[in-house]
Amino acid sequence: MPDNGANSPRAHERECLLSAEKLEELVRERYERPLPRRFYDDVSVNEADGGFAVLLDGRPLKTPLKRAFVVPTRALAEAVAEEWRAQEERINPATMPMTGLSNAAIDKADASQPENERAALQEHVRELAEHDMLCYRAEAAQPGLAERQRRAWDPLLRWADEELGARLYLAEGIMPVAQPAQAVAALVHPYEQAAPFTFVPLFSMATLTRSAIIPLAVMHGRISPEEAWEASVLEERWNMELWGEDEQATRRMAHRRAEFMAAARLLELVA
Repeated sequence: MPDNGANSPRAHERECLLSAEKLEELVRERYERPLPRRFYDDVSVNEADGGFAVLLDGRPLKTPLKRAFVVPTRALAEAVAEEWRAQEERINPATMPMTGLSNAAIDKADASQPENERAALQEHVRELAEHDMLCYRAEAAQPGLAERQRRAWDPLLRWADEELGARLYLAEGIMPVAQPAQAVAALVHPYEQAAPFTFVPLFSMATLTRSAIIPLAVMHGRISPEEAWEASVLEERWNMELWGEDEQATRRMAHRRAEFMAAARLLELVA
């Protein structure tokens, strides 16, 4: 077919092809950007004003907002330092959960710092408390699932009532149930009072489990992190047993579990 200039079908086809190639290039640049090279040899921990600092070749680590990277305990500093030591030719943030959570505690959750996001994060916790996953039960058509939920979740709700003063209502299905304001306030209060390095792992665990109660139960030793995680994915496990495992869903669950366990470990390291 002849090419009759800029308005010809072939010219339009070339433009579309270039647009598609450009879009693919932009997506690749955004999501496949090369990881930064390792630029240091030695990693150490030192006492610092307000806690402990991690040093790369003797220079103190900074947060993404260029604030001093100072954590409250030596145990956490050593865990962060080990992540930096473990990096090879390239620095991969996905393999450094203690560093990422600590950055969030300093840059986002510290209300004393400018440009912090503590109020917005706290509001998210309130929303989770108002619609805690533990309150939403299987309908009568799924008695087996409902029984599993009762055995795993009822003790946690009783604990929240007796220890935190948060008595919540239950609902069948997914229709929202309004919770007493006093109960919601009782669940939110520990998050409001938490120091940044306690708040961030609690927030992460609450978001991953869709429950404000589960992270508090872990923090107070009511359940172990592993028990907490299994309680949070109870319905997903049930569906896998019923319909079979989906490879992508299983991979996503494993990734979320790793994030949850990292947050639980940080919570222990700052205790």
